[in-house]
Order: sequence, then structure tokens, then C-alpha cells
Amino acid sequence: MKIKIINPNTTLSMTNSIAKAAKVYARADTEIYAVSPPTGPDSIESMYDEYLSIPGVISEVLKGDRDEHADAFIIACFGDPGILACREVTDKPVIGIAQAGYTLAKMIAPNFSVVYVLDRSETVVRNSLRLAGAEHACKSLRSCGLGVLDFEKDPDIGMKTLALQSRKCVEEDGAECVVLGCAGFAQFAERLNSELSVPVIDGIIPAVKFAEALVDMGVKTSKKNLWSFPDRKTILGFDDLMKF
Repeated sequence: MKIKIINPNTTLSMTNSIAKAAKVYARADTEIYAVSPPTGPDSIESMYDEYLSIPGVISEVLKGDRDEHADAFIIACFGDPGILACREVTDKPVIGIAQAGYTLAKMIAPNFSVVYVLDRSETVVRNSLRLAGAEHACKSLRSCGLGVLDFEKDPDIGMKTLALQSRKCVEEDGAECVVLGCAGFAQFAERLNSELSVPVIDGIIPAVKFAEALVDMGVKTSKKNLWSFPDRKTILGFDDLMKF
């Protein structure tokens, strides 16, 4: 089994960290490989960033489907950027880490809270909740006030901030589970789980396990209507990226 993880931003150190986290829980016979797209921002913290990242994400799905023989795809950014468009260009499973994190949280707890990066990222998180149909189960959203790359530069400060906001979710908001709202938080998940009184979920791990399960079951993405393959069109400026 071959699972391609796409980090929608172009920061390769974060891509490598995501791959490392994914491989810990993948089966021995599962090949995990992670990439960043050829185009896009170095971090994703706003709708502007997210929209700019989507062409590159789609191009990596096309490449994985056509040239690399990937069996499933994971979009490793908490907004799940481009997930619906990606499901149109392949019949292989495409899983977003936000959707995977919410799905797991609802299986093991009656509610959850999300801890994410900058205040301005709230819209990205709310959109992911809406897309996953998980708004009703979310107790609260709490920002760390730090950018994605700040956690890469100073993991100690990142861990302290994440722990502080996660505890507030539990003690002040009544959350019975905490979902980490950034792929860059994967490095902190194990420690947070040992320190908090509730489960702490990083979406990368459930995304890998769900991808393995879907491939094992032979499940394909429906192509009946809404997610049917796109019509072939001339797309100015993107012909090299968007080749079927």
C-alpha cells in the first residue's frame, strides 16, 4: 500500500516532520511518503494562504494518481485545502487531517475543542468544521497566538502555549477531547496526551489509519455526479500543473 501525504505549504522541514509522525503508526507494509507542492505559501494561516495553496495540492494528487501509483492521499493542513476538488480528479481515497481528527474525536468523546495557530486562522478552522459536519460537537476554539512557523522555530514555547490553551479548553470550556488544529502540532501530541486528563488528537495519525482501512476495503471515491472527473479545459497559467 502506498499513501501520499501532501503538506500544502512549501516548508520542507514541516513536511519531513509530518512524514515522521505518520510513519510511527503506519503498518509495516504501508509505504508513506510526504511532499510539498511546487507552488504555494510557506505557511497557511488565512483564507488567502489556503486558496493560494490549492492548485499545488491538486497537482500533487494528479501526479500521485498518474505517475506514482499512490493508493490514497492525505492533505496535511488543518483547513483540508482543496479536498473536494482533489476528490474530483481521482477515484482514490482523499482524506484531510481535520476531517480525520474530528471523526476520531466524535468516536471517543461526546464533544471536543480545537486549539489552533493565529487568531486570524479561526475562519479556516470554522470552515473545516462545517465541511466535516462537526460544528455541533465542538465546544470551543482557542488560538495560540503563534504562527505555524513559530512552532518550528521554538518548539519549547510552542509546547507551553499549546498546553496552556488545551487546559483552558478542558477546565474552562468543558471539552472532553482536544483536537490539534495544525499539522505542525504533531510533534507535541504524545506529550500533551500524557499531561492532559482528556484525549488529545493529532489528525495525521487517524488520517493514515483511515486511509489504510479504505484501501483495504477497496473503497473508491464516488464518480456518479458531484465528484465526477472534471471536464478537460484550457487553464491559463496552470496547464503544466493540471495535466490529467
